[in-house]
Amino acid sequence: MLVDALRSFAPAATRWYTLDAGRIKTFAEVTEDRQFIHLDEARAAETAFGGTIAHGFLTLSMLSAMSYEVLADLPGVKASVNYGFDRIRFVSPVRTGARVRGRFALASLEEGPGRVTVHWDVSIEIENESKPALVAQWITRFELEDG
Repeated sequence: MLVDALRSFAPAATRWYTLDAGRIKTFAEVTEDRQFIHLDEARAAETAFGGTIAHGFLTLSMLSAMSYEVLADLPGVKASVNYGFDRIRFVSPVRTGARVRGRFALASLEEGPGRVTVHWDVSIEIENESKPALVAQWITRFELEDG
């Protein structure tokens, strides 16, 4: 049931998410990554970025929320876990206040006893920008209800 649903998965895009200063500051506090390019508008304005930007890892971590949106109705899943990445590239900075969305496409899947491992081609686009914030090959593992 799950394998059939995954095989018929059509590439999908999520809604737009805003990476505003509040979200960036909260991420900085939780991760203790308080580099000025994320928090100090005046100092960041003097850099090649021209202002503050979201953490690359904040942008990457948005994939979890985005995946819940595009994979909400998968049948037969007991649990899902992040298994890792084969590749991650941070292509473009996300300026504070920008909106981003995820794009998901099934690359491959592997069936195992009681589980399915899925390789996704994912990207996070920045609204009104020609280059994405990031591109990645993400691996998730689904534990099956009947497994």
